Amino acid sequence: MIKLTRSDLVEPELSYKIVGVLYDVYNELGFGHREIVYGRALATAFSKAGIKFSEQVACDIRFDNQIVGKHFFDFLVENRIILEIKRGDRFLKNNFNQVVSYLQTSHLPLAILANFTSNGVSFKRVLNPDNQTAIRNS
Repeated sequence: MIKLTRSDLVEPELSYKIVGVLYDVYNELGFGHREIVYGRALATAFSKAGIKFSEQVACDIRFDNQIVGKHFFDFLVENRIILEIKRGDRFLKNNFNQVVSYLQTSHLPLAILANFTSNGVSFKRVLNPDNQTAIRNS
């Protein structure tokens, strides 16, 4: 097991594990499946790896102490990192906006936006712009 000791990254060890699972799923399934298929495979792989996760996690959007909507994260891993999965050959601005909104609503410091592409897995670590501690440490 690799021990990541960098102090300038948010959740380096858990991120490393998540990315490893993403690659495991892609290496077995390849490209061309729907997001739901990748999601099911990720759930199986997380369970096999002993990584705690929840799927389709609801997070309330509040205004003036009233619930005005909900977000649904693809995965919440170890109650610390949001994982949002997509398929296609490039990240879209809307994908980043979606993940930033999830971070701001949940107050979590980090999300991983993963894309299953025709050339492999692409991923981006996205920091919560409202979390100054995470920004200073990344």
